[in-house]
Amino acid sequence: MMKERLDNELPESIEKWGWKYHHLGIPTNKIMPGELYLPEFRLFVSGFSKSPFGIEWMRYEKGCKVHKLIQTVPHIAFEVTDLNYELSIHDFKIITEPNSPSDGVRVAMIEHNGAPIELIEFVKNK
Repeated sequence: MMKERLDNELPESIEKWGWKYHHLGIPTNKIMPGELYLPEFRLFVSGFSKSPFGIEWMRYEKGCKVHKLIQTVPHIAFEVTDLNYELSIHDFKIITEPNSPSDGVRVAMIEHNGAPIELIEFVKNK
């Protein structure tokens, strides 16, 4: 049986697994200032580079192939050291398989209790 977390305790993903908070992605239908268009995903992103809290707004075009849960429910993203390892040791429901949206970055999306969670790995040059 899993121990309940007290208010002053960090989530298990941070405390025990070593994950680091990276950002909060919030779906929107509103055109936001400074949007960057990502044609391969048919979505606009904005806010991340200027938010002291890591908030990123995401506006999706019709026909976008991104999982509907991600398009409709805010997601939290955690930086992990080894994406493949984390996916192999946990029994996660994967909703977006590992992929590389940009050079040096690998991501996957999982679902936990109806919430999308992004795992992001920054590939270090050797």
